[in-house]
Amino acid sequence: MTRLRLLGWPLLTPGLSEQSSICTRCVRKLGEKQTFTQRLATSATARRHISGSRTVRQTAQELDGRYFLANGFESRIAGIRTNWTEARKVQTDKTAAPAKSVSIETKTTTTTTTDQTLDTPSPRPRRRRQSGTDGIVPELPQDASSALSSIAASAAPLSFRRRMATYLALTKPRLAFLVVLTTTASYSLYPVPSLLSTAATHTPSLSSLTLLFLTTGTFSTIACANTLNMLFESNHDAKMTRTRNRPLVRGLVSSRAAAVFALAAGAVGTGILWYGVNPTTAMLGAANAVLYACIYTPLKRIHPVNTWIGAIVGGIPPLMGWCAAGGHYITSSSPQSLADEASALLFSPASAGGWLLAALLFAWQFPHFNALAHPIRHEYFAAGYRMLVSLNPRMNTRVALRYSLLMFPICIGLSYVNVTDRYFVVTSSAINGWMAYEAFRFWRSGGGETKTAVLTARGLFWASVWHLPLVLVLAMAHKKGLWDGVYRSVKGLLGYPDDEEDEWEWVDEDEN
Repeated sequence: MTRLRLLGWPLLTPGLSEQSSICTRCVRKLGEKQTFTQRLATSATARRHISGSRTVRQTAQELDGRYFLANGFESRIAGIRTNWTEARKVQTDKTAAPAKSVSIETKTTTTTTTDQTLDTPSPRPRRRRQSGTDGIVPELPQDASSALSSIAASAAPLSFRRRMATYLALTKPRLAFLVVLTTTASYSLYPVPSLLSTAATHTPSLSSLTLLFLTTGTFSTIACANTLNMLFESNHDAKMTRTRNRPLVRGLVSSRAAAVFALAAGAVGTGILWYGVNPTTAMLGAANAVLYACIYTPLKRIHPVNTWIGAIVGGIPPLMGWCAAGGHYITSSSPQSLADEASALLFSPASAGGWLLAALLFAWQFPHFNALAHPIRHEYFAAGYRMLVSLNPRMNTRVALRYSLLMFPICIGLSYVNVTDRYFVVTSSAINGWMAYEAFRFWRSGGGETKTAVLTARGLFWASVWHLPLVLVLAMAHKKGLWDGVYRSVKGLLGYPDDEEDEWEWVDEDEN
């Protein structure tokens, strides 16, 4: 039991021994009644006040220490004791007489000083930062579709803001942005000859208009796939906290309107890719939408292999960007059939970089999704989904670790096929090592019901969120020949002759 022992209390209240214990609230009450008690010491009212104070004092001795902790007592006790001790020393120095001869005015002054000390606000205790094992488990960020649904619900009916937010929520904007990012990154990593030269800008694959067609068409096709996914799973989304706020579940848009929007987005996106980029890229985009909406979505309620099908869906966009950039090699030749064009873009030796980027996205899906689904695995099971994380959590951690380690040979392969320079192996290994370490911690936790498993899953999830953009940016920074072209351009601007031109001139002189 936490008690406060008041040293020198006989100066304040007669008849109270030095070994008595009392709480701070009672000290304030006694301090307020001290003058009144001393002035009316002979009256019946004074005796009732004194007896009442003693009753409160006796009750305060039985209070549990948790009562004081709830009122911030523990953080203030040290300062209160110090102030009371200093007040007693000051009072002792002023009066040389014993405690019994102290006048009523002196007692009143001491009581007032004590009351002022108690009323002085103490500094607010600093909140300690809770550690990972003692604190609350951090939550996942809110789904973008759910956030947009809340915005749409707060807008006026039939307003432009409501319609815009609703249809944008159907596209799953965060996922769509990630798909567009991987597509454009693969497009920029394609090894184009004569980098940074004026002739390179005349090729269709490097024009700004081609890039605009690629990003717009890719976003439209993925919007079609995501809308169909919500349309087919609206009943199951209502059973999960992560998806129950989506627009179809909340009734912000009808199923017919969502279906029309999905078909229109798919048709527009495929047409943009067909006429603005090339037919091979358009067919990949349309096939990816069908694979996601018509195969992956129903398979989630049938077999855990759906995760591998979903990983294939994530690996196709880099192939689309690679084919979009490689289209200029066949556009300059004679017209070919669609099969010959697809074979040249997808199965030629120059397509190795595109397949490696697709493998990078394929492998990245597992640590990202397995960590994302672990804290809500019971909701997946209750909603009728047969996911690996709910059927075999231990295997779920092994799969995440396995594909995290696969990132190392994939990045080495990008350097081997001359998509990036050799320094990319070093810089990417640091990012891959971070995610592999988080995946190892997740695997070591066992994937059970413990808080450690949930915390390590959160760590792996955030590592995967940062891993993909960092690796893609590093790959673009280490693109093969990028800095050589910059070096030659800067050298030409400064007036220095090019090394290649000097070599050709020297050969011509020998021939003469």
